[in-house]
Amino acid sequence: MAPLSGRVALVTGAGRRAGIGAAIARRLVADGATVLLHGSEPTDELRGLAMDLAVDGARVATARADFVDPAAPGALVQEALDQFGHLDILIANHARSVPWEPFAAVTAEEIDLSYAVNTRATLLLVREYAAAGPANGRVVLMTSGQQHGPMPLEIPYASSKAALAGITLSLAAALAPHATVNCVNPGPTDTGWTTETEGFGRPEDAARLIAWLVGPEAGWVTGQVISSDGGFSLTRP
Repeated sequence: MAPLSGRVALVTGAGRRAGIGAAIARRLVADGATVLLHGSEPTDELRGLAMDLAVDGARVATARADFVDPAAPGALVQEALDQFGHLDILIANHARSVPWEPFAAVTAEEIDLSYAVNTRATLLLVREYAAAGPANGRVVLMTSGQQHGPMPLEIPYASSKAALAGITLSLAAALAPHATVNCVNPGPTDTGWTTETEGFGRPEDAARLIAWLVGPEAGWVTGQVISSDGGFSLTRP
């Protein structure tokens, strides 16, 4: 039997075929999971990914949610429950990131938006997921490389992602013993946004780790922040 057979997963931030969210979804479906793919907009890429994955009996659906709206996380979890009856796995892969800019140019609005999408929405997703009463549940958050070196041109993004790494242990305690909570730093990853990709990983690298964390073999792992960066953090000052 496939390791995730009978399990239902919500993967946020899966709207780009070249992205980490799409790679996670592919791996979970290959492992037997039913998957709800989230995107901030109902794009052709999101629908196309779902169609690609919904073969050989796989159950895959899509949903839109704008996480600037504080009601959106709860509505998204409820949509998963309405479609599939239960929700076992939550992977909060979504992120708001803007072009690099010096700290002096950062606005209060951008700080608020980064925290609304990256931090507040993730916490609300976890809260609503926990309220749904998962049994042997799995939660994976996504952070970035801010703990390994400075990110001076991405202060709103880096600080909002640092908050997720910092709260992982507390969330793990809050959801125990009903679900594990872990956080992954995927490191620099070639998702099609840049041509400077030397030393970058592939989306499938993080997806393999995440698939293991949400699978049956990782039930004794919780409260951890884990890097899957090919040793990139070892080169930071």
